[in-house]
Amino acid sequence: MCGRKSFASCTVLLIMNILLAKLVLMIFPMKSILGMGNALTDILAVLPDDTLLKEFHLPRGSMQHVDMETGDKIWQTLKPMGVQYVAGGSAANTITGTAIFGMRSGFIGKVGNDELGHLFKSDQKQYGIASTLFKGVNSSGRAMVFITAPNAERTFAVYLGAALELVPEDLKPEYFEGYDYFHIEGYLVQNQQLIRKAVEMAKAAGCIISIDMASYNVVESNHAFLHDIVDNYVDIIFANETEAKAFTKMEPREALDELARHCGIAVVKIGKDGSMLKSGDEYHYIPAWPAATIDATGAGDTYAAGFLYAHSLGMPLKVCGEVGSIIAAKVVEVIGTKIDIPRWKAAKSEIRELIAANSK
Repeated sequence: MCGRKSFASCTVLLIMNILLAKLVLMIFPMKSILGMGNALTDILAVLPDDTLLKEFHLPRGSMQHVDMETGDKIWQTLKPMGVQYVAGGSAANTITGTAIFGMRSGFIGKVGNDELGHLFKSDQKQYGIASTLFKGVNSSGRAMVFITAPNAERTFAVYLGAALELVPEDLKPEYFEGYDYFHIEGYLVQNQQLIRKAVEMAKAAGCIISIDMASYNVVESNHAFLHDIVDNYVDIIFANETEAKAFTKMEPREALDELARHCGIAVVKIGKDGSMLKSGDEYHYIPAWPAATIDATGAGDTYAAGFLYAHSLGMPLKVCGEVGSIIAAKVVEVIGTKIDIPRWKAAKSEIRELIAANSK
């Protein structure tokens, strides 16, 4: 992982890599993807103990939603500690991955007119993402991440802020035109009118629509709506074990079969045990790629990026799952959701070999 002093040089190398990918795209055009989700900035703080957790009443290892006042207070407390800022949010993480793979990538979200909003926009710009970022009334959404010794355990204080202000009226058909894929995160499903308008526009534009269910409690509280959207609009669905169970009331293997009845491709991720894929009568089990896991945050988002990239190349279903597994194995080896340059290079080398072997 890039150290703090080498972070800028790593960023420069990554930008050069993206520019090279764009040059290749001028010769070999690749399919494109648009994402929509909560525009959040992860604020990572490595702490020696639980003092701040106790001060803000955050149970170690938990994820707590906080109001604006508490969110601002925590941020101002963390600022002097040398924190790291990383643009995040489930769909945004996936779109960052597809951009690094070389796909023309766009993102729709809403931020505040503040420092974190500018940081989020700048981060997406450096990865070559075409952002449509609306300005909200509230301050920008953020996930404040306390990483505490001795095991780098992560505790989250999440303030959604302006991200929650994205509304159906913000969307226009032209935002979706020219994209081959449209990817959404399940966290947005609670805004049902927004999701329905988005998938209607994406379908009208001819996009392949994918959704990451994101959270079992969101699935449970929007069960009927999600079934309707999946049945009528979604082509590819990503879910982990608990989300798949919330949707189908079944265990993972049976849940996969049920999900595949509702859409073209179903993916059920089973953590360290890998993933399962099904399309029609075609079934594959994909073992987890070897990794020295230290932090599983962002693994599902990154898996989706690899899967969709391989799918855009017309790869077989099994290869799509393997590409997703390869890149997910790299992100769990770092703290946070951004893979460093050496791991990206290693992943791309492995993926190129895999794709070449299946292109003969």
